[in-house]
Amino acid sequence: MTVDAAAKAAKKLRPDRPWSAAKITRLENREWRRLQSDDVLALLDVYGVTDKAERDAYVRLALEASQTGWWVGYKDVLGAGAYVDLETEASRIRTYQPLVIPGLLQTEEYARAVVRGHTVTDDREVERRVEARMMRQQILSRTDGPRLWAIVDEGVLRKVPESAMREQVRHLIEIQASRRVQFQIIPDAAGPHAGMGGSFVILDFPSDPSTVYLEHSMSGLFPEDSVELEHYETVYDHLHASALSVEESTAYLKRLLIDH
Repeated sequence: MTVDAAAKAAKKLRPDRPWSAAKITRLENREWRRLQSDDVLALLDVYGVTDKAERDAYVRLALEASQTGWWVGYKDVLGAGAYVDLETEASRIRTYQPLVIPGLLQTEEYARAVVRGHTVTDDREVERRVEARMMRQQILSRTDGPRLWAIVDEGVLRKVPESAMREQVRHLIEIQASRRVQFQIIPDAAGPHAGMGGSFVILDFPSDPSTVYLEHSMSGLFPEDSVELEHYETVYDHLHASALSVEESTAYLKRLLIDH
C-alpha cells in the first residue's frame, strides 16, 4: 500500500483520529512525536493484522520504542513520560495555571512543598519527584529549547510557602530576564475570566501539529480534536488579554520580593 492509500483507509476506519500521508511517513520514520496505541491499532486494522497476541505485541513494541529519553529512568514517578517526551520536543509551550507555579519554573524548595501538598509523604518519593522536575527544566537552557509563556492567577503567589517565597520569586524575576520565558499574572481585580475551567498546556512543534495537555490528579489527557485545540487557543488569547503585561508582572514580583 502507498502511504496515500494507507492514510485514506485509516481515515475511513478511524475518522476520529487525524490521518494524512505525511503522518504515516513520519510514523514509519519514527519522527512522529505523539505515537499513541490508537494509531498503531488503526494501522493494524488497515494492514489486516487480527491476531490479538500479535496486535498486543506491536502496540507494546511501538510504545517502548518511543521511550528513549532520560525520563525512562524516572518511570516510578513520571509513569510512561508521554508529556515529558512532548515537552522536550516542543518549540513553544503556553501554559495557564490557576493553583501552582508551572513545573518548569519551580525552585526545589517550592517543588518539594507542592509534591508534599499532593499528599506524597514518603521522603524518597518526594525527592525523586523533585529531582525529575529539576531535570525537566534543563530544556529552558538548551540553545534549541522551547519558548515558554506562562500565565498564573495572582492567588498562586499567595500560596507559596513563606520558606520558599523569596527564592521562588527571585527565580521568576531572573528567568524572565532571559527573554525565553514570559510570565504573566492575572490579578484578582480582573474578576471572573476565561480560564476558570482549569489549567491546561498548549504545545507547539516545528513539524507536527500542536496539541493540548490537560492534567488530572491521576493522569493526563491529550485531546486531538481540532475544535478542542481551537477552543484552548481562544481561551489562552483571552487570558493573555486579562493578565498584567510582562513588564507589569515583573514589577509585581519585585514588589512582592521587597515585601518579603
